[in-house]
Amino acid sequence: MHHAVPADYRPAIDALRDRVVLVTGAGDGIGRAVAIECARVGATVVLLGKTQAKLEATYDGIEATGGARPAILDFDLGTATVAEFVGISESLHAEYGRLDGLAHVAGVLGVRTPLDHYDAKVWTQVLAVNLTAPFLLTQALLPLMRKAPDPAVVFTSSSVGRKGRAFWGAYAVSKFGQEGLMQVWADECDSGSAPVRMNSLNPGPVRTAMRLEAYPAEDRDALHRPEQVAPAFVYLLGKDSAGVTGAAFDARPA
Repeated sequence: MHHAVPADYRPAIDALRDRVVLVTGAGDGIGRAVAIECARVGATVVLLGKTQAKLEATYDGIEATGGARPAILDFDLGTATVAEFVGISESLHAEYGRLDGLAHVAGVLGVRTPLDHYDAKVWTQVLAVNLTAPFLLTQALLPLMRKAPDPAVVFTSSSVGRKGRAFWGAYAVSKFGQEGLMQVWADECDSGSAPVRMNSLNPGPVRTAMRLEAYPAEDRDALHRPEQVAPAFVYLLGKDSAGVTGAAFDARPA
């Protein structure tokens, strides 16, 4: 069953106060907007991405809002080793002692072509960034998240990751995989003394570079801006969704 974040949801200015949140793909698009919104409502944000200049621009955007000073992790999810993912956890433990939120926003489109003709190298790259990296990063960070009082993980989904559609190839399969990963982990983590909430969020049609790549002829003025869907991530990362886990959400901004 799919759930919708309330269309009129606006997070309180302290919605993520005293929380440490890591956002992947924080250099641009939805990831940048989520990072800035999390900082605006009180979080200390860890910005993860593979382009230093873009992360620095997000850093400046957070400072402009008066948010807490963020941290920058220049990191390539597509080529990282297990040891490097563990290294992130060790660094965050040394700096903060815990992690309250993890938003998996980074992703790559691959190519839009029939599966009969899908290039194996592109397939491997898309699955590495969109599915294997979220698995390895979450696995590495879970011990740190269990030190937080209300830890939450959000996987960024897609309509083609909930109902298969022709020509979406590895991207669709990777998003189906994220939904399954979320469900399995939610079932495993929804017990014990330190449960970790796991949910997925489909942002819908958003004005991003990836969307332009997929739909080059589309009227971009008809799309939501990244800033309009960012509050939905805050909803799932914070106290306003306390107790909710294992659910597939849709962002429906007003």
